[in-house]
Amino acid sequence: MSELTHLDEKGAARMVDVSSKSETVREARAEAYIYMAPETLAMIVEGQHPKGDVLAVARVAGIMAAKKTHELIPLCHALNLSSVKVELTPSHNPDAIHIETFCKLSGQTGVEMEALTAASVAALTLYDMCKAVDRGMTIERIRLLEKKGGRSGHWKSA
Repeated sequence: MSELTHLDEKGAARMVDVSSKSETVREARAEAYIYMAPETLAMIVEGQHPKGDVLAVARVAGIMAAKKTHELIPLCHALNLSSVKVELTPSHNPDAIHIETFCKLSGQTGVEMEALTAASVAALTLYDMCKAVDRGMTIERIRLLEKKGGRSGHWKSA
């Protein structure tokens, strides 16, 4: 079995060879938060944003990003995802939208990067669509929440 590393024998970057790994069901959940002014959140929640349903657009952007992670992150494998979910939950105190993503497949490598990319792009899409009314928004706490499957098994953040 080849060593699972991004470096070849000469120390040059390469994509990890996962051909010797078993196919298993692999899942990952990630999250991000985008903090904003109360007026911006109210505009979004009340459906009064001039650009329409920004939550729907961010959801689709997150799903599309998960499917294209290999085009965005060097050395990631192109994966045939079986499920991608993006949930956006507005909250007050502080005013923010919590983004939680879920990716799943049956394959030889995990989907952590896809879940993280989905959360990041959904947050960036919200920023892009709302920046005309609130340039002070911040995107924070992008992190992996949980991963299941593969050789390393189940991991969950504390």
